[in-house]
Amino acid sequence: MRILKESSSLRQITAGSVLTIGNFDGVHVGHQEILRAAGRIARTRGVEMVVMTFEPHPVAILYPEKAPAVLTPLPLKLHLLKDYTDNCVVVLEDSRDLLRLSPERFVDEFLMPALRPGVIVEGEDFHFGAGRAGDIQALARWGREKGWETVVVPPRQIELVTGQTLRVSSTIIRYMLEGGHVAEAATALSRPYRLIGPIVSGWGRGRKLGFPTLNMSKPEQIIPAEGVYAGRVETAASREELLEQREHLPAVFSIGQARTFGDQHPLLIEAHLLTGEVGNMTGRWMAMDFVQHLRSQHKFGSPEELTAQIAEDCQAARQILGGGGANPEHRANA
Repeated sequence: MRILKESSSLRQITAGSVLTIGNFDGVHVGHQEILRAAGRIARTRGVEMVVMTFEPHPVAILYPEKAPAVLTPLPLKLHLLKDYTDNCVVVLEDSRDLLRLSPERFVDEFLMPALRPGVIVEGEDFHFGAGRAGDIQALARWGREKGWETVVVPPRQIELVTGQTLRVSSTIIRYMLEGGHVAEAATALSRPYRLIGPIVSGWGRGRKLGFPTLNMSKPEQIIPAEGVYAGRVETAASREELLEQREHLPAVFSIGQARTFGDQHPLLIEAHLLTGEVGNMTGRWMAMDFVQHLRSQHKFGSPEELTAQIAEDCQAARQILGGGGANPEHRANA
């Protein structure tokens, strides 16, 4: 997969490609429908498929205080996009000048000179240009004038365990995570939500309680609501290596402020592995895949009460994740 980041490199793209444009944060099931449609059309026509995405999110440039929290940092997003295209991804570095182009100027001054597409594939809620003034109807109208075909992909909906039907969007998934609804988010993503970050030293309290943890520094992603979760962990020497790992070690996650030990702690992001000895992993990278919410955080009357509850959490996680063995005596950071 070619990744193009320089404007001058866009000339490498052959005219007549199948293009889809979007932020694609999360690469969720709605995005996947659009990407699959673009891939099918490109294969049928025997032309290149081009995915154009943005870094950072356009709102982060124009209105930083309103920028949405990120679901998939760029390295993870590019890794996920590999499953849907083996051709070309354009990472458009947003600038105020580009974002201030009217829809018509975006087409005339950027889209046609740089990319010259034959087909553009988008969802029905696609918007572009300054103030998101251009919509899918305008895109189709200019396509008829400029020479590309516009293909509109219907939105993807999912049914939750409650029976409720939702239209999938990155915004909806952010709301799910903020509420701790990680299983619902996984349905919308077609995979568990993943946090990625370096492993750092912790307070050591988990080890003293008999449940050592791997601790993650605060990532530049949306963090699920404070709580305890069943999930799976992967570790590697670097972020790049981590993206290729397939370890899937069962674990219990804790996101919270350890209020049992006082009220002055920063937010802690911890993973207690349910399998074997891992040793000291400070400095390595960790991925946390959130499978199911177990319980909310609350303050316990004593460390002993907390220890008993953690044991129950581990048992619940083993049942959800399909095993993981008895409580191991392994070394880790806490």
